[in-house]
Amino acid sequence: MTIRKKVRWTLPPNTGRFAALDLFVRAAETQDWTDEEIQYVMNEVVEADNDAAGLEVLKWYTAA
Repeated sequence: MTIRKKVRWTLPPNTGRFAALDLFVRAAETQDWTDEEIQYVMNEVVEADNDAAGLEVLKWYTAA
């Protein structure tokens, strides 16, 4: 699945990937992302090797 959408949200400093994912999902839901799109991003973050890699995934889906 290719997702070109970006979510407008703010990642608080010193947040781990799972806490950040929770905030990201809430923001994505309010911005009309589908369940499938959200699940895809969740899978990428969970499967990342570490927090840094998971946060990079979230940054990619974040609007500048």
